Amino acid sequence: MKTKIFTTAEIKEIKDYIYKGKVIAFPTDTVFGVGVRYGNPDALEALKQAKDRDRDKPIPTMVKDLQQIKAIANVDWKMDALYKHFMPGALTVIVNKKEEIPAYVSDGKPTIAIRIPDDAFVLDMLEEGPMLVTSANVSGQTPGKDETEVLQQLDGRIDAIVIGQAKENVASTIVDLTGEDVRVVREGKYSLAQIQAVLQEEQK
Repeated sequence: MKTKIFTTAEIKEIKDYIYKGKVIAFPTDTVFGVGVRYGNPDALEALKQAKDRDRDKPIPTMVKDLQQIKAIANVDWKMDALYKHFMPGALTVIVNKKEEIPAYVSDGKPTIAIRIPDDAFVLDMLEEGPMLVTSANVSGQTPGKDETEVLQQLDGRIDAIVIGQAKENVASTIVDLTGEDVRVVREGKYSLAQIQAVLQEEQK
């Protein structure tokens, strides 16, 4: 496979690639990402193969707004509070997915990880619907910061890449909202203290 190279100006062609189920890498507000269209099991399988990723490790979902979150997940006031204060941005939330969402999306798990990126280009890509997106690297390797570094690992493994650079190259904070208490799964840009402060303020 020859990996096609796009510029951000070619958004129509990029959206067409995504619609067709292609695996595409692109810069985001955190690390460089690689993803596929949500709702296409064959595309998801191709993404996991490209990364040599474990089959039982779910890929996070990237969405455009709160409306897209509520279409696929069951959320409560905590989600609304975090959306108001931290989104779009470097915060990924683990929430319970809706029953009608296919099991393959979350590898059979009842939960789903969701993020809204703080990047106008990526949000434009997501206008057509959510994507399943993870870091642009072979599993176990360091994610690339730009298209050159990403292609060193994924050239010939993915269908396309968008030229650019990850804005911060810092992974998002991942918080689990499925229990009574909020739990930080991975600390990134935001700390547990910052998140708890917002939730406590919202409860007043």
